[in-house]
Amino acid sequence: MSPELVSILVLVVVFTIATTRSVNMGALAFAAAFGVGTLVADLDADGIFAGFPGDLFVVLVGVTYLFAIARANGTTDWLVHASVRLVRGRVALIPWVMFALTGALTAIGAVSPAAVAIVAPIALSFATRYKISPLLMGTMVVHGAQAGGFSPISIYGSIVNGIVEREKLPGSEIGLFLASLIANLVIAAVVFVVCGGRKLWAAGAVDPADAVDPAGSGDSGRASGPWAASGPGAASGPGVASGPGAVEGTGGGGAARPAPTAVAVRGEETGGATATVLTPPRVATLAALLALVVAVLGFDLDAGLTAVTLAVLLSAVWPEDSRRAVTEIAWSTVLLICGVLTYVGVLQEMGTITWAGEGVGSIGVPLLAALLLCYIGALVSAFASSVGIMGALIPLAVPFLAQGEIGAVGMVAALAVSATVVDVSPFSTNGALVLAAAPDVDRDRFFRQLMVYGGIVVAVVPALVWLVLVVPNS
Repeated sequence: MSPELVSILVLVVVFTIATTRSVNMGALAFAAAFGVGTLVADLDADGIFAGFPGDLFVVLVGVTYLFAIARANGTTDWLVHASVRLVRGRVALIPWVMFALTGALTAIGAVSPAAVAIVAPIALSFATRYKISPLLMGTMVVHGAQAGGFSPISIYGSIVNGIVEREKLPGSEIGLFLASLIANLVIAAVVFVVCGGRKLWAAGAVDPADAVDPAGSGDSGRASGPWAASGPGAASGPGVASGPGAVEGTGGGGAARPAPTAVAVRGEETGGATATVLTPPRVATLAALLALVVAVLGFDLDAGLTAVTLAVLLSAVWPEDSRRAVTEIAWSTVLLICGVLTYVGVLQEMGTITWAGEGVGSIGVPLLAALLLCYIGALVSAFASSVGIMGALIPLAVPFLAQGEIGAVGMVAALAVSATVVDVSPFSTNGALVLAAAPDVDRDRFFRQLMVYGGIVVAVVPALVWLVLVVPNS
């Protein structure tokens, strides 16, 4: 049995054990990377750790740390209220606002993970407050980022168009952009309908003053959301105050955390600032979020390092709001994602990805080879770099594209869409950011939802884009 095949079978075993035994998949993947890397690929520790995603580790930690502080001092409450006012109370429009916002950010040059890192925590905090499906909100953010991701001035668009030019293939910058935009727009519309969007429309508008206590929450007026008080001492009623000793479950393992000294409901003040008032910590946090956007988009600084720096500055000035924020970093998600991507790095180091691609490229039926390349791009990109896999697959497609039996423009667009639309996978950077950013959810359940949804996208979308973009031009 070839080393490449062994490495693929070990990955299947990792998935099986993690699914059936509820063991953290990241820990299993680290063990698999050690075993396969040492015994099969003859790699030393440096070779194994070469695949560790240090940049993604810092992004996950930094962004979740910064937004944990924003939740603690009520900044996310203020943003939710402002968002409701912006759309005149039509909560159903918020997922589309997030879709458009991330699309606009990537279209003007933001790296897709940076746009998702900026928007996802706000979007998912809103989803929690208004009982919107986190799967709906998270996928709208990611698909929005990919919708704008191939504009002629975007990062992805520039990279793919550069590869096409280098390989001397026919190209269409606008065609590539429209293919990704339309594909992600259609998928987002389907997800919106399936995941409860129709119910949101049917619910109509809400009073913007209710942004801190969603109508229909089923809590009989008790404050809800990330900072609702709970426990033996929690009061109930239209204005729920909580004292210094009140604690609250995190929804991710039952760990307790201090509740804020006041919870504002329907704009009424209960012993502290309401969610509609800009206090000094909230102003500073909003300034930090704006600084994150400017630093990432305007100065091309690293999103993770910038977020950590801003979070530390806020913590130094207002330590009481930040004391527990470090414990709210999504550490289990960080372990999971970093472990899996380290194993994928071992697969790349030992040539498994290239081995699979070359095997497909040698098939004598161009249309079938094109379809399989789209599927390989989708499957590998669900765990690895979308840009990396596009850079590998487009050159692999050159031999049969040169024969003239397959249209190059359609094939490149199909590969680009297939390799990026799967970034909703919880193992990709964007999916991991969505998973880490969701407050007060059952992370295991949300992880499974993202994994199933990502699996559906991998199974369905490559065939559809192949049928629409490749077959008519063959």
